[in-house]
Amino acid sequence: MEGAVMVGRGPTGAGVLVLSILVIILTAEGCRAQKGDGCGPTVLGPSSGTLSSLGYPGPYPNNTVCEWEISVTPGNRVHFCFAELDIDDSDCQVNYLRLYNGIGPARSEIAKYCGLNVKLNKLIESTGNQVTVQFMSGTHHTGRGFYLSYSTTDHTDLITCLHKGSDFPEAEFSKYCPAGCLTSTEEVSGTIPNGYRESSPLCLAAVHAGVVSNAVGGSIHVVSSKGIPHYKGTLANNVTSTGGTLSNSLFTFRTNGCYGTLGFESGGVADSQISASSVWEWNDVEGQLSVWAPSGARLKKAGLPWAPSQSDQHQWLQVDLKRQKRITGITSTGSTLREYPYYVAAYRILYSHDGQRWLCYKEANATQDMIFQGNINYLDEVRNNFIPPIEARYVRINPTWWQQRIALKVELLGCQLAARKVIEPRMFPPARFTPRPAAPKHPRTFGKTTPLPDIRNTTVPPLTEVALAAVLVPVLVMVLTALILLVVCAWHWRSRKKSSEGTYDLPHWNRTDWWKSMKQLLPSKMMEVEDSVRYSSSEVGRLTARGAVTRLHAEPAEYAQPLVSGVTTLGARSTFKPDEGPDPGYSDPDLYDAPISPDVYHAYAEPLPASGAEYATPIVVDMGCHPSGAAPATFLPTRTDGGQLAYDTPKTATGHDSTYQVPQCGVIRVEGAA
Repeated sequence: MEGAVMVGRGPTGAGVLVLSILVIILTAEGCRAQKGDGCGPTVLGPSSGTLSSLGYPGPYPNNTVCEWEISVTPGNRVHFCFAELDIDDSDCQVNYLRLYNGIGPARSEIAKYCGLNVKLNKLIESTGNQVTVQFMSGTHHTGRGFYLSYSTTDHTDLITCLHKGSDFPEAEFSKYCPAGCLTSTEEVSGTIPNGYRESSPLCLAAVHAGVVSNAVGGSIHVVSSKGIPHYKGTLANNVTSTGGTLSNSLFTFRTNGCYGTLGFESGGVADSQISASSVWEWNDVEGQLSVWAPSGARLKKAGLPWAPSQSDQHQWLQVDLKRQKRITGITSTGSTLREYPYYVAAYRILYSHDGQRWLCYKEANATQDMIFQGNINYLDEVRNNFIPPIEARYVRINPTWWQQRIALKVELLGCQLAARKVIEPRMFPPARFTPRPAAPKHPRTFGKTTPLPDIRNTTVPPLTEVALAAVLVPVLVMVLTALILLVVCAWHWRSRKKSSEGTYDLPHWNRTDWWKSMKQLLPSKMMEVEDSVRYSSSEVGRLTARGAVTRLHAEPAEYAQPLVSGVTTLGARSTFKPDEGPDPGYSDPDLYDAPISPDVYHAYAEPLPASGAEYATPIVVDMGCHPSGAAPATFLPTRTDGGQLAYDTPKTATGHDSTYQVPQCGVIRVEGAA
């Protein structure tokens, strides 16, 4: 961009025509870029830029003229995005903004604008890669002028420097920021990585965050989220953000992630890697030596910072990173000591690959060295980003302006360089090859696909099926076993319920002897084993099968109760002699509940002779209720000590209910007499 030409300021509204003629003459002479006396803050970048009227956002002056000539890369076109258009005129005769296609006398008008608070939401496009923007002002009473941005037409998402985060409700979006947003007077609230308030201008916040350069502009990728209670203010890239209170939402920027620290604070950079042009040493009042060595230039490290012996523009602080790295920024602070309020206000950055040849950092498309704004006090941190980043091993900080004395603490930001893969030709030594005489020879084929062999499935089923069967079969067996057990238990419970609630009015089986009744379901060979039957006044003994004839052997009612419910087979007849008295030498209080071996008789029990029973007459009951051609049921009374019928008396019609009643459907045969 060439130097601007000041045309002059006309005294009255009548001088507007003269100013216009002068502008045309200057244009015809080949002057480019910006000229006139009514031009506001302007940045004309190679692919984008920002224009404004003089005094914006305040009223523009009377009787001024300004022209901007913009050229972009041939083959591209230019489009404009208006942030504000507020020109006091209704007919666009004295005050107006005009856009032209081309530069010079051959230019043609695109559009002419005037009016207060005009809203232009669409982009205005040119037909070529060169345009002229002309602003004329005469006598007026109000109006803020204009503020607009431009870019090449390949950036269809162009916005202006005044667009805020609250203007876009999307959770994530991408926009293109123009160059020159430092001309905006809007305020930014927040910082990275915490985020910025939704009321902050997007592009100015992007410059503060180091995402885009003010001189070039660029694309931003924004993410909106919930707000935070407090926003901290910092100085970064010549933008000072202010602190703020709670907001409904905030926005942050997506980056490539190359913003980590490079080892000053963490100790990754050793003291031997930090050097300086000189070191300040002096003795304090107490006679102690104070050394402001380069090792003290670590950010957030307590103690003395680095300071040179002399404060001039030839001093520098250098760091050797041992290998080339990508450096994206630098954070600096002053002495951080209240008694020594020294700091560096401006500095240059130099870098080298070998430590011998040094280059000074410049902004993109700039010819002059970049001067970075440093600290504004001895305590607060200031960040500056390198856009584009530096790739080097050695970095130097050269102070150009300072407060009282040079004192500096720093931290470099960046990341490791991605490893570059270098493909080299592979070298192999000649190999000795001995052909195998038995191996068949196959011709070499190139560019052909080997057909798949015809393989028939002669193998066994997959192991997965075998494993599945091995798992399912035991599971099915367990399930069937459980079902059978449930059925048996249910049958047993039902039988027990019938025995306790049936028409025989007999006591139910003892629950602890349930397995004795379950043995009835076992095979016949097990039933052939002779099993004794014992009776008591409160429970029924175990029953076994003997012979082919179903019989019931029962004691006299005074000493035993026959079991007739749910039993189809009873053992041989036997009885027990009543106890004559407790045996002092026997410790079991229940003499009749002890199990009796089928082969050994109890000491107090004797079998009855075959001629007849002394105490009881056994009764045989056909529990199957099958007719056998026998005589009708006959009840035989048993003998008691009193000679009366006590237990085996059948139920009579008068309602007398005997304790033991023989089922009506059974057939009773008597095998002897009492």
